[in-house]
Amino acid sequence: MTAPRLEERFVHLGLGARAVEEPPFDGMAWYAAYSGRHASDGAEGRLVSQYAFTESWTAWEMHPAGDEVVICTHGAMVLVQEFTDGRVVETPLAAGEYAINPAGVWHTADVADSATAIFITAGEGTQHRAR
Repeated sequence: MTAPRLEERFVHLGLGARAVEEPPFDGMAWYAAYSGRHASDGAEGRLVSQYAFTESWTAWEMHPAGDEVVICTHGAMVLVQEFTDGRVVETPLAAGEYAINPAGVWHTADVADSATAIFITAGEGTQHRAR
């Protein structure tokens, strides 16, 4: 048996300390199906995912239902957070470092070369806006 790769098959952490392997990620429509599969977990459910980046993000996102942990596992990135009081905070992350996006804080990332990160996200109600 071959172990799944996190960048291909995310994990849902649900109520009752459950960990559920998700179907292969195949694009943005996947998120709507994910929400349907785990709606009963509400704001307590968490999505664990991994992405590799070779350029800065083209959008902002915000998670109103809870905090998000961003763990840089390879390369480097700068996490940019826009707080409700208007402050913008830039946090450089190198491999092995992490940051927390508080609930309700808009965030994006700048990537000069390449970076890989693991995200532990309270995804319910996630919003996006153009950068």
